[in-house]
Amino acid sequence: MERMASEPTASVPKACDGWGETVAAYRFFDNASVDWQAILEPHWRATEQRMADQSVVLCLQDTTELNFNGQQARGLGPLSYEAQRGMYLHPTYAVTTAREPLGILDAWMWAREARDTQGRRAGSKESLRWIEGYERLAELASQMPGTRLVYVADREADLLPLMQRAQDLGNPVNWLVRAAHDRSLPEGATLWAHTTHGAALGEIEFALAARPGVKARTVRQQLWARHVELPAGKGESVGATCIVAREVGAPAGVKPGACSPTVPRPRPRRSRN
Repeated sequence: MERMASEPTASVPKACDGWGETVAAYRFFDNASVDWQAILEPHWRATEQRMADQSVVLCLQDTTELNFNGQQARGLGPLSYEAQRGMYLHPTYAVTTAREPLGILDAWMWAREARDTQGRRAGSKESLRWIEGYERLAELASQMPGTRLVYVADREADLLPLMQRAQDLGNPVNWLVRAAHDRSLPEGATLWAHTTHGAALGEIEFALAARPGVKARTVRQQLWARHVELPAGKGESVGATCIVAREVGAPAGVKPGACSPTVPRPRPRRSRN
């Protein structure tokens, strides 16, 4: 395990020291009496202990594809392209506000079913992973009264059922979700136009790192924030704060960046014991 940890991108035979160790590694992986949850359990507990020492912890959620296309493995399913074979992994990754990693909290892992003749896919509704991820954090929040947990997710988590579930639980965990939908509001306006109506609250400036085909540059954004009640059907609503960060003064030929996350209504800060 020490050798494989030191070379995490290497194949099993390359990471192991000789054929005997390689056979032992494969025998370990093929042990049906031990599952991946049992292996990760000590890591999860250690992550929670590190979190309890922090005043604020960001709990990042996202999904990645494990592509095993062309490999002889059982239990695989289609990926974003139906011809590809593999699995999906959706972990919760805990970090400090200074970007220090604290560890993995939990994970959803599944293989998709193939589509039927009607184009439908059997199995659990995949959007549930976002809601269950929040529920897991809500359970942890009660064990960490001195730590504020913040659920952070990208556009795919812009789901009213997630927001309703958090509200039903009393928002024990703050949530920050990048908005994918410019939702209609009861007064007739749309979410982003309503939030950016009037003068900006202020500006922020930060360095954008270089990436393939894009040079590093300084980004300046104006900020707006407004409390809203998002319609949730049958006369119900979800209280949230919409924050819009919109770039100004972008260089010629560069598309200005914008980000519109929504967060729950602020709750009282819990005191540390």
